[in-house]
Amino acid sequence: MSPFLRIGFSSFVMDPGLPYHEEVLNPYCAVYMKEAVETEKGQVYKQKRPTMYPPWSSTFDAHVHRGRVMHVVVKDKTAELKSEATVQLDTLASRCKKENGKLEIWVELKPQGRLLMEAHYFLERSETEREKEGVFALHHRRGAIKQAKVHVVKCHEFTATFFPQPTFCSVCKEFVWGLNKQGYQCRQCNAAIHKKCIDKVIAKCTGSAINSKETMIHKERFKIDMPHRFKVYNYMSPTFCEHCGTLLWGLARQGLKCEECGMNVHHKCQRKVANLCGVNQKLMAEALAMIESTQQVGRHIHYEPQIEPSGHLSITPLTPAPPLPRKEHQGISWDTPAEGCRPSLEQPEPLYATPRKEHHKFNLDNFTLHKMLGKGSFGKVFLAELKGTGQFFAVKALKKDVVLMDDDVECTMVERRVLSLAWEHPFLTHLYCTFQTKENLFFVMEYLNGGDLMFHIQTCHRFDLPRSTFYAAEIVCGLQFLHSKGIVYRDLKLDNILLDIDGHIKIADFGMCKENMFGEARTCTFCGTPDYIAPEVRVSTTCTIVIYMLF
Repeated sequence: MSPFLRIGFSSFVMDPGLPYHEEVLNPYCAVYMKEAVETEKGQVYKQKRPTMYPPWSSTFDAHVHRGRVMHVVVKDKTAELKSEATVQLDTLASRCKKENGKLEIWVELKPQGRLLMEAHYFLERSETEREKEGVFALHHRRGAIKQAKVHVVKCHEFTATFFPQPTFCSVCKEFVWGLNKQGYQCRQCNAAIHKKCIDKVIAKCTGSAINSKETMIHKERFKIDMPHRFKVYNYMSPTFCEHCGTLLWGLARQGLKCEECGMNVHHKCQRKVANLCGVNQKLMAEALAMIESTQQVGRHIHYEPQIEPSGHLSITPLTPAPPLPRKEHQGISWDTPAEGCRPSLEQPEPLYATPRKEHHKFNLDNFTLHKMLGKGSFGKVFLAELKGTGQFFAVKALKKDVVLMDDDVECTMVERRVLSLAWEHPFLTHLYCTFQTKENLFFVMEYLNGGDLMFHIQTCHRFDLPRSTFYAAEIVCGLQFLHSKGIVYRDLKLDNILLDIDGHIKIADFGMCKENMFGEARTCTFCGTPDYIAPEVRVSTTCTIVIYMLF
């Protein structure tokens, strides 16, 4: 394993509490990577790679070697300022490992100023270790990867985050409870909030928000332009930052306190707090929502939804039935049944299946679970028998807490909607019904006892040409059907291609599908299973990294 650091510089201050950008115009940073070399005069440091000029709030990678140092210099366009510091990379890597792989510190520069630096510690596999795994690594069954979902609200980039220390919500000021990924945190300004408070954020992610567009809009509409008056403060008891929600560390001068509203923040969070001195974001968000709903009363026609009685959720019967006429403004959700047959030729073909009024109600008690077919981080797949019928099904159980903690609610609903289309094509796994309990979500799907292509190719080591052509043709037919519906599959691999009792393929696992991909729409998310990455993508990525390191 070859360790490396992902480093980024976000801000520079001349003196605590005084933003650098208010004193010096157009600052920039230069980074010199130097290696320790033994000479006749002793050990000296020589630069062997080109100088880097990383933009603010961007990142660059630096491999950790013994004796390697990073020389950082901050300058301005007028050449009146030149502050510098030297950082030992191995020492920085050791501190990162002690902080769970992530570190955020202020680097003191000489002769003046300090620089806010963030560092992440990673391990990179060597080429020898990759060769041992094989070219395609067919003996592994690694799961698919996907990027963390980003919730963009008022320019904030919120992601589900695990807080290693007690944290308080910056909106409602209450404690963020939970064991794993308790809430959301902005990747730009580090504001921490509850998941339930994401719709109550009213200020943009704009640092101090002194000259932000959002501040100007608030000033015109709501007369809100009230900057905080922060002063350095000595806290005599444990106090938490009301922006990022974490503890103010130290014995003296731990943070800043607003003289007007009493808001407490870190020194590093001062420039990230919006101009909302004395404003309760939660109450204002509720008031704005009430005003908006009142204005919509006279403009829109509201329909009274029909809600099923509490208890067991409604699902479709396990035998197909004729579809009903499609209703307007009708969508699909977890509580609605899945379509059980192809749409009528007399009616326009719907994009998604529509529920019926007359349907059975099933729950877990209607099934007998015989054995577990598969297991993953999402949950388990069981072989189940519908009591009194002798019919067997594959029941996929998802843990609700895992779905919520991993922020995979939308992926689960996408899989639900795509599975509802399966009755329209023979080469997609068919969904019969869905229901839920207090702890789990359940998909009742057809039981395919032919195994997956990963099992078969490991058994025979190689498919002959007719067999490969047969499988490829049916896979292409299934993907063409999904593309006609504006759906991109994005996780095609041997593990996800199942065989039925007649030897025909069935595409399964639609959790990474992308919807509404019509016309010129494109998707650029890096997702899928690493073992199946295309060779040209692997080579292109390697070349990009090499070029970046050289220049």
